[in-house]
Amino acid sequence: MRQTALKLAIDIGVGRACQVLGVPRSSVYRHRGAQQKPEQNLPKERPIPSRALEQQERTQVLDVLNSDRFADAAPRQVYAQLLDEGTYLCSWRSMYRILDAHEQVRERRDQLTHPTYKKPELLAQSPNELWSWDITKLRGPQKWTYFYLYVLMDIFSRFVVGWMVARQESAVLAKELIQQSCQNQEIDPDTLTIHSDRGGPMTARSLALLLSDLGVTKSHSRPHVPDDNPYSEAQFKTMKYRPDYPDRFGCPEDVRGWGRSFFSWYNFEHHHTGLGLMTPATVHYGQAPQVQAQRQRVLEAAFVAHPERFVRGRPTAPTLPEAVWINKPKTENLAREILP
Repeated sequence: MRQTALKLAIDIGVGRACQVLGVPRSSVYRHRGAQQKPEQNLPKERPIPSRALEQQERTQVLDVLNSDRFADAAPRQVYAQLLDEGTYLCSWRSMYRILDAHEQVRERRDQLTHPTYKKPELLAQSPNELWSWDITKLRGPQKWTYFYLYVLMDIFSRFVVGWMVARQESAVLAKELIQQSCQNQEIDPDTLTIHSDRGGPMTARSLALLLSDLGVTKSHSRPHVPDDNPYSEAQFKTMKYRPDYPDRFGCPEDVRGWGRSFFSWYNFEHHHTGLGLMTPATVHYGQAPQVQAQRQRVLEAAFVAHPERFVRGRPTAPTLPEAVWINKPKTENLAREILP
C-alpha cells in the first residue's frame, strides 16, 4: 500500500494519494527514506560563500583580537576602535564567529582561580586529642559596638578548656589563650590537633609558628562551610539561647562576669545530649565510667521494683560515644584507612 501511495504521489501529490488510499503520510515518508541510499541521507557539506573571509584574513583578525592591545577588549570595542583609526577588517559579528571557531568566546582575560580545599576529616577518641576554637561577637552598649569572645573547646568531651574576652580580634591574644590552655591541660607535643575556621587570627603566621613550637597540628575549615566547625558553632548557640543571656553588655568586665557563670554551668552542670547526658567535666576528667555504672545501678533497682513500667525491657543508661568526628568519612573510605 505504501509503495502504491509513492507511485500515485508522483502524479497527484503525497497528501491526496494518502487520502485516497487511507495511508498515513508519516508511513509514506518513512518508507521513502528507507529506500534511499545511505549516502543520500548524509547532510551535505555547506558551501563556503564567495564573500567569506579568506583564511589569511581570518588569521589576521584573530591575531589582532589576541594582541596585547585588544586582549582585554570585546569585539565591538575592537571594531569601533579600528574604525576610528581608519581600518576595517570585518564586522564585529564576524569577529565573534572567528573567536567561536577557536573556542575563545568567553572571558578572555586571566581569571582568578580558587584552590581546591580538602574537606577536614578529624577523629577524637579521648580528651585532649582534638580541640576546636572560634570567636563570636557580643553586642556592646551601643549600636555597632561589639566585644569578642574567644572560646577553646575539647571536641571529645565538649569541655571548654579556655576562653577570654577582648575588644578586637587579634592573633596575639589568640596565641596567648592557646599557649596558656595547653599549659593548663599539660599537653604533650605531637598529641593535639586544633581546628578552626579561616578567620584572620586563625590563619595568622604568628599563631602557626606557636602551634609548631608547641608540637600542635593545625586544621582549618573550608571557606564558607560552617559545617566544618560544628561544635564551636553549637556551643555558641547554647550560650546565646540561655535565659539569662543579656541583649547587650556594658563593658568587657560584664562579659567576663557573665562568662564565668556560664562556662562553669556548661562544664560542670550541663548534661550534654551528645555525651550520654553527662557533663563535659565528667567526660574530660575520666569519670564517665563510674557515673554510667552508678546510673545503671539506679535503673536496675527501678526495674526490679516495677518491671511492668518498663515495656521495652530492662533499661540501660545512655552510653558515651566511643569516637567523635568532624566530617566522618564514608564507611568504605574509613575501612580503606583502617585495613592494610
